Amino acid sequence: MPEKAIRTASGSVLAFDFGLQRIGVAVGEPELGTSHPLPGIAARTQPGIFTAVERLVKEWRPSLLVVGRPLGEDGAPHEMTRRAERFARQLTGRFRLPVALVDERYSSAEVESRMRAAYGSRKAANLARGKTLDSHAAHVILEQYLANPTEVLRA
Repeated sequence: MPEKAIRTASGSVLAFDFGLQRIGVAVGEPELGTSHPLPGIAARTQPGIFTAVERLVKEWRPSLLVVGRPLGEDGAPHEMTRRAERFARQLTGRFRLPVALVDERYSSAEVESRMRAAYGSRKAANLARGKTLDSHAAHVILEQYLANPTEVLRA
């Protein structure tokens, strides 16, 4: 059973928006309260995914990893919830870093709303987002963690 996480004292935080086609990635600094999206992971095999994550871990040297936990609108878990939780457990096992789970129910909707506001129309936003939606969703997930780290579950 997950337990409440605590705020990371120092160091970078990497966040992931787990998906079957792509995994969005963002990085942040809790001390500064800043974060930004990074290029996503397009690997479709488990070895390819973890090789890409290992590169990110070596580059950013995070003290914590954050994974979006997809839930239904009613808060009920579903198949993607189980897959994202499995990904979080694998990260913990492979990299020996704490992994926090963040409710990501509305992260994609938030990204779409931000892009429409930035680009002025739904069509322009759809063209602009391309394959970056996942990393922008990871960014929103990380923003949620940075705003409320004590309300995050630890894997």
